[in-house]
Amino acid sequence: MSNNRWIVNVVFGGIVCAALLFSCRQADYSPKPRGYHRILLPKKSYRETMLTGCPFVFAIPTYSVMLDDKNRNAQPCWKNLDFPQFNARLHISYFPVGKTASFGQLTEDARTFVYKHTAKATGIDQKQIDRPEARVYGLEYTISGNTASNYQFYVSDSTDHYLRGALYFNEKPNLDSIQPVLEFIEDDIRHLIRTFRWK
Repeated sequence: MSNNRWIVNVVFGGIVCAALLFSCRQADYSPKPRGYHRILLPKKSYRETMLTGCPFVFAIPTYSVMLDDKNRNAQPCWKNLDFPQFNARLHISYFPVGKTASFGQLTEDARTFVYKHTAKATGIDQKQIDRPEARVYGLEYTISGNTASNYQFYVSDSTDHYLRGALYFNEKPNLDSIQPVLEFIEDDIRHLIRTFRWK
């Protein structure tokens, strides 16, 4: 009987020692970064869009849809380039220079629209658009941070035509979650600018 008791005590002691050894290891309780769903991006391909009655032409992605702007104040050549898969929209507004505003007023309006995002922006970068062979000049703005619009641009021939674009996502601003899609669509908009020409 004492031999059995000794075996039980040894086994029980071994279990207790093993439990103490494993419980003494320090656990890692650091917070894990938030994960987001994997986004499947379509293959890049483009088609040229010809808009009836509008003095410009450019290429748009095949996975986008060009719609008329239905806003009650919209002008005839105001368009919305929708990216349904990404819940995003590029608002496009065309103005004939001199009829509604001067070139200086239009470019100042573009700058004002961009800098309205200053409160939430962590940075605003601008890059010049200069395509003299097509008479296309302007600026593109990249707005960092959790802002309503992270990318805007304008192009003009500096005398007769002016077109402005602003990209918005129909979501609560969260740059971490939209960053891959934002970069993907920014490439598409830059392609639009590279293929842009006046009629």
